[in-house]
Amino acid sequence: MVAAGVVLTAGPSAAATRYEAEIAPATCDGFIESNHAGYSGSGFCNGDNAAGAAAQFTVNAPAAGSATIAIRYANGGAAGRTADVLVNGAVVHAASAFDPTGAWTTWATKTLTVSLNAGDNTIRLSPTTADGLPNIDYLDLDTGGAPNPAKITVWLAGDSTVANSSGSNIVGWGRELSSYLTTNATVVNSAVGGRSVQTWLYESAVTSTMNSAGECVLSSTAYATRWQAMLNATTGMKAGDYLFIQFGINDGSATCPRHVGSARYRELLTTMVRAAQQRGANPVLVTPVSALRCNGSTATPTRGFLTETFDVGGTTGTPVVDLHKLSYTLYNSLRFCPFNGDYTSGPVGAFFADDHTHFEAAGSRQIAGLVTTAVRDQRLGLTAYLR
Repeated sequence: MVAAGVVLTAGPSAAATRYEAEIAPATCDGFIESNHAGYSGSGFCNGDNAAGAAAQFTVNAPAAGSATIAIRYANGGAAGRTADVLVNGAVVHAASAFDPTGAWTTWATKTLTVSLNAGDNTIRLSPTTADGLPNIDYLDLDTGGAPNPAKITVWLAGDSTVANSSGSNIVGWGRELSSYLTTNATVVNSAVGGRSVQTWLYESAVTSTMNSAGECVLSSTAYATRWQAMLNATTGMKAGDYLFIQFGINDGSATCPRHVGSARYRELLTTMVRAAQQRGANPVLVTPVSALRCNGSTATPTRGFLTETFDVGGTTGTPVVDLHKLSYTLYNSLRFCPFNGDYTSGPVGAFFADDHTHFEAAGSRQIAGLVTTAVRDQRLGLTAYLR
């Protein structure tokens, strides 16, 4: 028997957006399972039986204001289970009750009202007892169907593969990004060719001297003007904005000033992510785009710092676009391999500049398309600004 006050789900309203518990960036302190029928998508979150073993959703609101969330769950136990509902880290509904539904295959929805910021928000269900959560299927978000999301800025930090231009016929994917966005999103591309994450942040303060720990010595800890501009309290990153960060190509240099070690790379990426988060902006990490290297008829991976980028994403709760894998997968779909080394003609010539690393406009446009497709696939809040 379904408890009073719990409404059996009949699907989302016309204005609702569904966030499945098994799809990132949602997280589950437990296991994604599919052993109880009636769930939506490919599974549900079966959280650990422990206080604080949470399920968390990252949702997007087109504008700040009140919204309705409908949490679909199943509780086949004899007793209700309680959880604090936190929005952006603050408890908004304490010890909210998820009453028994009669069976683990009987699903119900619990509806609550919350206040959200414009852009991405986290909604966390944190159980208050050792029983843990009920099984969580999905969260439906209804913001009232606001048609016009607030104007935002999309900030870009990276190297030449992101920069607007860097030499003859070289175009980074950042220059083409705006063609995929509505006029409510303005792109500020501060990527610079030849930069590691450290030289991008500190520029000429990074010396050519390597210390005993194997890191390049800084003559000053003053940030370069481009990062200072993003940190400016008046004109820099604000709540609802996005910051895309892509490094890892130049960082692997063996010599200073471009060399960055693994631990230092994590440290600096984390610094940038935390700075964006503190301002209410939404950081997105991007793995380095792959160069074209062939093993027979197959394009193969070429870049490092992939693990480090994913590690920072995991520790800071930041989404990661695996542009490295997406790019060499694209090269294979376009049958660029085997490759005879001619970057001046044919499909490869139209895609790449006169090397194996950089792109001409047509290629960079497709790379930018990979980034926006990943944004949509991961259901990031920036999806509301895609054409």
